[in-house]
Amino acid sequence: MTIISAPDETVKALETTAARMAEARAAIGRVIFGQDRVIDETLITLLAGGHALLIGVPGLAKTRLVQTLGITLGLTDKRVQFTPDLMPADILGSEVLEQAAGGARAFRFLKGPVFCQLLMADEINRASPRAQSALLQAMQEGRVSVAGHYHDLPKPFHVVATQNPLEQEGTYPLPEAQLDRFLLQIDVGYPDLAAERHMLIATTGPAEAPPQAVLTAAELVEAQDLVRRLPVGESVVEAILALVRAGRPETSALDEVRRHVAWGPGPRAAQALMLAARARALLDGRPSPSVDDVVALAPPVLRHRMAVGFAARADGISVGHIIARLIETIG
Repeated sequence: MTIISAPDETVKALETTAARMAEARAAIGRVIFGQDRVIDETLITLLAGGHALLIGVPGLAKTRLVQTLGITLGLTDKRVQFTPDLMPADILGSEVLEQAAGGARAFRFLKGPVFCQLLMADEINRASPRAQSALLQAMQEGRVSVAGHYHDLPKPFHVVATQNPLEQEGTYPLPEAQLDRFLLQIDVGYPDLAAERHMLIATTGPAEAPPQAVLTAAELVEAQDLVRRLPVGESVVEAILALVRAGRPETSALDEVRRHVAWGPGPRAAQALMLAARARALLDGRPSPSVDDVVALAPPVLRHRMAVGFAARADGISVGHIIARLIETIG
């Protein structure tokens, strides 16, 4: 096994950044109760420079989490409620024809809500595919094209989308190409009894604790740069490659994968695992990621990048079951 050490300056930056991220994590936890895993996975996504898809039933503070993230991390945030009649121009913006005092006419671009640092796409699967596709270029390239002209988005730029898994009327499933743009799919569950009791008391009194600013956007960008400088050992690289390639029916040695998986994770899944593992190490104050990070992040990285066939679903075999089997091969 090859062990790579981080330079001294990287270790010092790591200690400082980890302490700042611990402050941010605590500040968010004072507003969002009983969702420590969700908070951590969302912070990992932002540290890795990616986008997150939050899936959970109504009332689990998904919207409040995004608003709190914007304040705590010092990001300009905007929210778009996705509906069936939403148009791409409602997200990206549009050009309008203006006439100057002298009679000259010219087009002026009016920026849409996508021109922010943290965009909340609320109930993203309620918009038509045409509106959904308006985010594809923004999420991948950090810019948008309107009327043949490119417009750069602010940096950093992150999309945190929410999706309700219960109501299917009037929804449009996200295409695989767009799902792949999300670094993590974060499943939001119910809080435990103690957290729900705390939430009940804290949120029904005369005043709720407001979110506190901890970081700035510039500090977040520095943390993202640091994530990419963290060294990764050969064992972690091999674990990532083994996990991702074992999830593809064409290259897997697992009979379950060959029989039940309709399509497996692509190279972007391996890239996401590498970045997310580094970000998780930074969040915990460790100088480099371990195989344990890969194991912990495999479900949120892979669950939206693979699908099982109809026969597998009829037999009760889910993507989660397949991911568990893949983890066993590297555990």
